[in-house]
Amino acid sequence: MSQPVELPRWMDTALLPAVNLAFALLVAGVVVMLVGFEPGQVLTLLVKGAFGSKAGIGYTLYYATTFIFTGLAVALAFHGGLFNIGGEGQAIMGGLGAGVAALAASNHLPALLMLPLIVLSAALFGALWGAIPGLLQAYRGSHTVITTIMFNFIAAALLSYLLVNTLKEPGNMTPESRSFAESAHVPGMHEALAWVGIEWPRTPLNLSVLLALAAAIATWLVLWKTQTGYALRAVGFAPDASRYAGIRPKRLIVLSMAASGALAGLVGVNEIAGVHGRLLPDFVAGAGFAGIAVCLIGRNHPLGIVLASVLFGALYQGGSELAFEINGFSRDMVFMFQGLIVLFAGAMSQIAAPALFKLWRACGGGRVAEDTPRG
Repeated sequence: MSQPVELPRWMDTALLPAVNLAFALLVAGVVVMLVGFEPGQVLTLLVKGAFGSKAGIGYTLYYATTFIFTGLAVALAFHGGLFNIGGEGQAIMGGLGAGVAALAASNHLPALLMLPLIVLSAALFGALWGAIPGLLQAYRGSHTVITTIMFNFIAAALLSYLLVNTLKEPGNMTPESRSFAESAHVPGMHEALAWVGIEWPRTPLNLSVLLALAAAIATWLVLWKTQTGYALRAVGFAPDASRYAGIRPKRLIVLSMAASGALAGLVGVNEIAGVHGRLLPDFVAGAGFAGIAVCLIGRNHPLGIVLASVLFGALYQGGSELAFEINGFSRDMVFMFQGLIVLFAGAMSQIAAPALFKLWRACGGGRVAEDTPRG
């Protein structure tokens, strides 16, 4: 059996996912050709739809913003040895928190106070929804995979109940709340750029993208530059050894799940306060589960997650354009692209690692202990 190789961090985070992506696109091109389409045309239109215009870039980054939040949520828990697949439910609760804050106070507070309140409320609701499975894992031994799946359904049912029975706008047959006041509206990117004289088309992209980048930087700082982050990674890598060293894993399990839920909850800021301007069902639309794939492709690193989020945003936006441009090309083909990318970035992610390691050594790279287990 071959010994595992440990690539330099930059290769593991950026180069290896890029190689895996190339393999996935190659296989996808073969599949596209077999079903009767021209691979070059499909790829060209996909890239053009995602990045060929300001509007396309706006939509791509809008999707990427949501994926950054959910991808970071999965990564933060994963570094603590936990598999949080409850991003869907935590994002729903974050949207509920943002919506409740906006409905309660947007008619009375200016935007300078209202927008921070929405962010805090979304993060708090998501954190509470994430902390409960953390508590059950730490003190009752209930596995987070099971509890977070169940909490996804509970969150969706709770939101539906509240929209139908409590928060629905009077006289509206659709289960959605009334519109928020203007103070609860996160400025769109076209509005923000207009302030400095730059013209940008109207798209769903809003200033939540800056919040997502700030969350990525904060996650990196916490995980790699703080004592708490070091302890969390120690618990995830070697729980018995960390316990022997005096680290209290139970407290860190709850803390990491709460922080993970807070990150996922910020999806509500992008979707509810940034785009829809009201609370409505199904606004997450599977982004919580897409965050798992984003985290996987991004190698659990904030920089990789940002890049993977842009990739998935491009697939979503470019795939929509393909459906319009090519007769017979369906969204299912785009899902096939996503599935192949996840396959090569997950189950087959290490196939190219030995070859890259040998190439790096041949080019004069430093010596790496090949028998060191990967962290």
